[in-house]
Amino acid sequence: MALTIPTHGTGAGRVPAARTAPPSGGARSRAAPSGDFPPVHRAVICVALPCLAIGSHHGQLTGEGLDGFYQSGRRLLSHCRLRVAGRDPVALRGGLLDAGTARFQAVVRTPADRGPDPEIGVERFRDAAGTERITLRSSALTVRTFPVEISFGTDLAELAAISAGRPGPALPAVVHGAGLRWSAADGRSTIVSAVPAPGDALASAALLRWDVELRPGATHTIELRIRSERPARPTGRTGGDPLPEAAAEGDDPGVRPLFAASVGDLRALLQRGPGGPADIYPAAGVPWRCGPPSAEALWAVRMALPLGTRLAAGTLRALARDQLTRPGRDFGRIPGPLRDGGPHLPPNCTGVEATLAFPVVLAEARRWGLPERELAELLPAAERCLRWLRTNADDSGLLGEPGPGGPQRAETQAHAHRAALLGADLLEACGRPGADAWRAWARDLRLRFREVFWIDDRTGGRPAAARTADGRPLPYANAGWAHLLDTGLLGEGRHAEGLLDDVRTEQLARLLGSPALDSGWGLRGLGVREQGHNPFGHRAGAVRVHETAVAVAGLAAAGYEKEAVSLLRGVLDAAEEFGHRLPEMYGGAQRTAGDMPVPHPAACRPAAVAAAAGIHLLTALAGIRPDAPAGTVALRPVRSAPLGAVRLSGLRVAGEPFSVRVSRLGLGLVEEAAAGLQLGA
Repeated sequence: MALTIPTHGTGAGRVPAARTAPPSGGARSRAAPSGDFPPVHRAVICVALPCLAIGSHHGQLTGEGLDGFYQSGRRLLSHCRLRVAGRDPVALRGGLLDAGTARFQAVVRTPADRGPDPEIGVERFRDAAGTERITLRSSALTVRTFPVEISFGTDLAELAAISAGRPGPALPAVVHGAGLRWSAADGRSTIVSAVPAPGDALASAALLRWDVELRPGATHTIELRIRSERPARPTGRTGGDPLPEAAAEGDDPGVRPLFAASVGDLRALLQRGPGGPADIYPAAGVPWRCGPPSAEALWAVRMALPLGTRLAAGTLRALARDQLTRPGRDFGRIPGPLRDGGPHLPPNCTGVEATLAFPVVLAEARRWGLPERELAELLPAAERCLRWLRTNADDSGLLGEPGPGGPQRAETQAHAHRAALLGADLLEACGRPGADAWRAWARDLRLRFREVFWIDDRTGGRPAAARTADGRPLPYANAGWAHLLDTGLLGEGRHAEGLLDDVRTEQLARLLGSPALDSGWGLRGLGVREQGHNPFGHRAGAVRVHETAVAVAGLAAAGYEKEAVSLLRGVLDAAEEFGHRLPEMYGGAQRTAGDMPVPHPAACRPAAVAAAAGIHLLTALAGIRPDAPAGTVALRPVRSAPLGAVRLSGLRVAGEPFSVRVSRLGLGLVEEAAAGLQLGA
């Protein structure tokens, strides 16, 4: 398979750095060293794809690193430096108000101030779509008159080039109406307009200037609008928001902001494909992975199914377009790049993940209420995915990856088992042949997995993380084990048996809850005592929020609430430290008293899987098990009610609003549901 290999799951390539000229306006744009991604863990990132605004807590855009306004992967503006009375404002506070808007507060002390206290306040509101509003406020007792200057610059470079250390040369500005304009050789251009119109527009220095007079207690506002002369493709929100205005509240103060930030980040990451208003899917993450849908997009929309099926349908439709349909061994596979497999395994194929996840997401979306016409449209692609699985698994049902000669990873067998079980459910529901054969295939895979993947020892044993091509088991502890507990919405019922029996499930729960994997902030990617452990390793010890959410839901469904609650509390505490915008991963160092989670400098934030994981963690507390075609919904709440009372409102089951409450005693109550939807056992 001819696939690209991104580093740490990012889509940016590694290319040599280049020297750059300073952007017009003053500051030099500093290139990242060759092979390094610019750190983004402290960046304030406003997102409303295809638009971004990336800056620092102080609010100035200096041209350093990734600073700037972006549209469709192109930097429109890299430099926006405000000076008041000839001075830079002193930054006080800066951060996000929501996914797409940031607020920055500062003060300026001018020579006219009577004492040590600053008398001019500065407030900046910035949104991802390209608007910045600057308000000056006077606390002086007399009239103040002073100049306000804003210098600008841009290179109109591509985000991929900037992230690889190759920002473009500074471009000259010309006066354009009430602002400035820059043009590149390829015809791209940026226009900055200002209201009110500046008194002086110094094009050679890319400077706009105002003489401001402020009376005591008065304010003066300047609004900047940054836009491209080539309009961006509209986002998915223009065809109607595919995500409802859902909310969560509870006794724990972290419930409401985490759920709100998670829904907001997922909404901000939505992109539209070429197929019209229904062709909507989430980008994997900002700033590195804003490309076509991927395996991460499928994991995200699966965890977000409590918010409705529109986003899942759009993502499935987009992936089905690229599915391979030429005769041969790859027939039915969804393409995808390779991804770092950690220190013990070669890179794994995200396309294999997506191929195995496709029928799972479709089957679960049907149970949440996917319309019949969309189910019929997507069913052939799911059948092709199952055909690919049957073609590429060995005689015992085990799947090597990437490719038949690759190692057999435990989590890949879990994905295949789940695809077979839920694929059978899907085929049976749609009157298609093959359901019994796939259930028999899944049964044989379970027996084979228990025979060759379980390593017995004096402590109770453990699953192998993988088997090499020659059949040698790799025994290291890793977060991929969480997928062995995930059987999807068939978690109860006649077809629900997991890969492990009850005794081995209990042992696995103990291992997932041990200090080797539970860092106190979530589930480590690799056990702390394993060779090659690195707390910042993408698959070598960092906490990946998606896998932690899978573990929490799987442990809770299997009845191991103590281990589930420990991981849940760890992520919720980490979310508070991250301002409730969870990154895709963060450091897996052991938590100690008074400690804080350590950010990963190159992690996407926001990321679709992390945003959806926040939704999944909280909805898992209610244990919602819908079967919309049968007109039923069951609740399996976490009995210990670890966060106290929790209420989830504005969810969607069978296409209608659904609200549920879990009491402090762990009892679930449906407060709102579609007409005719019955509470199942």
